[in-house]
Amino acid sequence: MEWMLMPYRRYADFSGRSRRKEYWMFVLFTFLVVAVSMILMFAGGMNLDEEGQSQPGALFWLGAAILGIWGIGTFIPSIAVQVRRFHDQDKSGWMVLLGLIPYVGSLIVFIFMCIEGTRGSNRFGPDPKNPTDADVFG
Repeated sequence: MEWMLMPYRRYADFSGRSRRKEYWMFVLFTFLVVAVSMILMFAGGMNLDEEGQSQPGALFWLGAAILGIWGIGTFIPSIAVQVRRFHDQDKSGWMVLLGLIPYVGSLIVFIFMCIEGTRGSNRFGPDPKNPTDADVFG
């Protein structure tokens, strides 16, 4: 759970580096919250009112509210953790804008999020896997 919530502790921190584990646990946590919200929305379904019109139920609105609040609260941390992932690969955080390219942009960003970061320190900070740069066999 620690890794899933770390991007919220670094809410608007666009400096430094983040490991793949931090990014993908954040994505998993987001997926789980969205899945629960969607289940609530589907469970709320449609109810018939007095006039025979179908109206969404209370669970639908609860799921929609959770989803809306979650989306607003997660927008900045999701961008920040992507920027830190690019920094881990010694790339500019502005590469997040690649996601805006129609059709292929999100695929390009996905591939970059899967690539391992540079070993050792880079211009954005120490290696998050080995912050002391200790060489075990050296």
